[in-house]
Amino acid sequence: MPKNRDIRRTLVIGSGPIVIGQAAEFDYAGTQACRALKEDGVEIVLVNSNPATIMTDTAMADSIYIEPLSAATLKRIIQKEKPDSVLPTLGGQTGLNLAMKLAREGFFEKNGIRLLGACPETIDRAEDRKMFKETMEGIGQPVIPSDVVSTVEDAVKFARVIGYPLIVRPAFTLGGTGGGIANDEGELRATALVGLKFSPIGQILVEKSVAGWKEIEYEVMRDAAGNCITVCSMENLDPVGIHTGDSIVVAPALTLADKEYQMLRTAALDIISELKIEGGCNCQFALDPNSFEYAVIEVNPRVSRSSALASKATGYPIAKVAAKIAIGYRLDEIPNSVTGKTCACFEPAIDYVAVKFPKWPFDKFASSVRTLGTQMKATGEVMALADNFEAALMKAVRGAEMHQQTLYLSKLERMDDVELKTAMATATDERIFQVFEALRRGQSCDEVFEATGIDRWFLHKLLNLVNFEAQLREEGLTGESYREGKRLGYPDAVLEKISGCRAEKHLSASYKMVDTCAGEFAARTPYFYATLGENEAAEFIKTGGGKGTIVVLGSGPIRIGQGIEFDYSSVHCVWALKKQGYEVAIINNNPETVSTDFDTADRLYFEPLTPEDVCDILSFERPLGVVAAYGGQTAIRLAKYLHENGHKILGTSFDSIDLAEDRERFDALLGKLGILRPDGGTAVTLDEAVSVAARLEYPVLVRPSYVLGGQNMSIAFSEDDLREFMGVILSGDVYGPVLIDKYLRGIEIEVDAICDGEEILVPGIMEHVERTGIHSGDSIAVYPAINVTDRLIEKIVSHTRSIALEMKTLGLVNIQYIIHQGELYVIEVNPRASRTVPYISKVTGIPMVDLATRAMLGEKLAGMGYGTGLYPPAPYTAVKVPVFSFEKLHGVDTHLGPEMKSTGEVLGIGKTLEEAMFKGLLAAGYNMERKGGVLFTVRDSDKPEIVDVAKKYAQLGFNLYATKGTAKV
Repeated sequence: MPKNRDIRRTLVIGSGPIVIGQAAEFDYAGTQACRALKEDGVEIVLVNSNPATIMTDTAMADSIYIEPLSAATLKRIIQKEKPDSVLPTLGGQTGLNLAMKLAREGFFEKNGIRLLGACPETIDRAEDRKMFKETMEGIGQPVIPSDVVSTVEDAVKFARVIGYPLIVRPAFTLGGTGGGIANDEGELRATALVGLKFSPIGQILVEKSVAGWKEIEYEVMRDAAGNCITVCSMENLDPVGIHTGDSIVVAPALTLADKEYQMLRTAALDIISELKIEGGCNCQFALDPNSFEYAVIEVNPRVSRSSALASKATGYPIAKVAAKIAIGYRLDEIPNSVTGKTCACFEPAIDYVAVKFPKWPFDKFASSVRTLGTQMKATGEVMALADNFEAALMKAVRGAEMHQQTLYLSKLERMDDVELKTAMATATDERIFQVFEALRRGQSCDEVFEATGIDRWFLHKLLNLVNFEAQLREEGLTGESYREGKRLGYPDAVLEKISGCRAEKHLSASYKMVDTCAGEFAARTPYFYATLGENEAAEFIKTGGGKGTIVVLGSGPIRIGQGIEFDYSSVHCVWALKKQGYEVAIINNNPETVSTDFDTADRLYFEPLTPEDVCDILSFERPLGVVAAYGGQTAIRLAKYLHENGHKILGTSFDSIDLAEDRERFDALLGKLGILRPDGGTAVTLDEAVSVAARLEYPVLVRPSYVLGGQNMSIAFSEDDLREFMGVILSGDVYGPVLIDKYLRGIEIEVDAICDGEEILVPGIMEHVERTGIHSGDSIAVYPAINVTDRLIEKIVSHTRSIALEMKTLGLVNIQYIIHQGELYVIEVNPRASRTVPYISKVTGIPMVDLATRAMLGEKLAGMGYGTGLYPPAPYTAVKVPVFSFEKLHGVDTHLGPEMKSTGEVLGIGKTLEEAMFKGLLAAGYNMERKGGVLFTVRDSDKPEIVDVAKKYAQLGFNLYATKGTAKV
């Protein structure tokens, strides 16, 4: 029972779709909290619009509503379910804002509902910029000179008094949405206008810029009795002015003197006490590097992105503890799950360094402005743990999947010293590499500090790497330098490349445990990172029982094209294997996810998903097999390496994975089966591509092999298009030949199936609303398919069965079809988990990953209780709607095509297509009121298709507007 006996039934509000600024960290926090509440017998009613999360699985709550996150929806759910309380602090800014809206309306009070974790007054005092400023001044905490305004003119009036530059911070937003730095009146007017629009209460804080000061964060916890602890200090490598989500972050803070550390720690504890927050809280400070002057930037009275990082950096389960506090427990009454001996009132102590490195979407958006500021642009992040900063940074860089093994970025050599210094002065996603290059060229740490504001301590650490690499080039690889290279986090392959020598001696990696108390108490949760020295993981391997060990590869950082849905599949695979009696180890480096929770697998290795790092773990674990099918392209790209090095891949073999990507082999397979596919060819050079496209006739679809999310995939309507696209593809890392297909217009159909080697189960068939050529991740997908005849449905199932069996698939397979002029064509086969697996699992009720995992282990579908063939369709319609984050990325082309651009998705379910579509679009943030007009502007190749669309809008009563060429059509 909960400590507070009045709390029996709680509504937990989720955070909705993944967008820049609000990502998987809230799925992780919500999942952990729901499990904590269930331990105490609290009934959970959950509302969230995101189908891709673990949080919306049936096991997570007693009642789950995958519905639009709106005030009206929450009211109806509350009136039906009658919870006695609401927990809003786990759903990011979305959950918090919704709860505040209902609280202000008096709805909670009228229905006898209490807010858990933070009362409305607390949330207002933290989130309302004016009240926050007054609260800080009331307890003697310094704030940056600022003014809270609700009009652009008032912002300009304040600027004329205080001067430029200024920072604009909208109230009640997340990820810096709508904010920015203004250097003059024109920029201020533009930024203020946007900020006022995005703030739900029409309020912005305009503050004097202290850009260049250090940015320090403290994650703090407090219970209702007033007990407070600091979980973790964190320091942004980038100075103030760069959003913390876009900054490289280290934990613990590394450059503070003890006096500075204690000063800010005391401030954080005073702030959480004054605000009377019950649970977790994130406090952000600006610290003058030349004095002891500091200022409070902001406070998040809820679980945040930084909470997830702090949890994984220390092993302290912040969301779980916050949930326990919300239902009445004191910190000293909550056991520390990691040690099993200490309590949650114990402040973590760590004897290692954690480095968080952001993952940006600029590889997808080449035209986007890469400058970083107060508005977050990263889609995700990785974290690395090591005994020193240099090694942690090296691990983080290679784990971020930027095709970088070191901090040396070859293209920077084209810059002269003046260009480099100028570029370095403006923060971009490449600045850390520019700093390394500047130090490599002999610029001093003082010079680089003056240009960037990055603390000299960090610069000297980067200089250590520069000097080591220079010594390695000069002296070659010796036993001493090899060991030093491993201590600094260099893989063998990089040491060999830099030195030009072969590594004669291989140091086996040891694995150290994350225990939250620097070895003072033994941890019982096996959570490891690679290091040199004693191998603390050995005793857990020796005591492993059951049927043996299986290693599951995670999906790495969240980015466009590979999101939370692959973490969903990885976690379900782990759980299914454990249920079957296997010991399971997972490898992943994403601090935001459920897969890296300390108790998801039997053993967690927080390491980069690169061939060498993974191989070290496998050599130590010696598993029965490795699962690569659930970690998206990150894991699949390792399949070849695993196969060539003798590691057994469970499920579909590498040969079958390769068969799906090898054009000639795949064409031969379809020819053998008598299945149509668009005519196509392959090319390794530009001339070959031009020749293939001329034979096929334009338009053609161009894509690299082995990609996810349509990376660098385009439709070429002319030879000029083709030459441009091939230039982009060939300038990057190319895995195999470039694939070129004849582009066919038609209806796109998508199928996820499970195969046991003899039979298949097709849970459902999805139909895309958008025409072919729009990436499936950016298309609205309808289940069940409504514009497909019975004859074609039979053909889809038959083709799916034939392909899956011929490819010797064991587990999941995703196939995409086109219906073109009444015929069925295959366009793509992926013998792995797809992004639609969580969606189809939830709308059909079939636990796809669980069944696929059992099939991988040799079980047959016939005995699993769901039958074979096409599963009977559900008695409702489900619509998956993509969600985009274009407002965070300036200069991005919002036109949709074969390369995926959405960051997340929502689900709409209804008795009819109209109802489901309406709910899906509403959940995705569209304003569904019929008013105003529609602007039509399409390129010439699309103009024949636009007339019917325009007619429908006219019939609905919209005014039509068009650019000249489109208007003529």
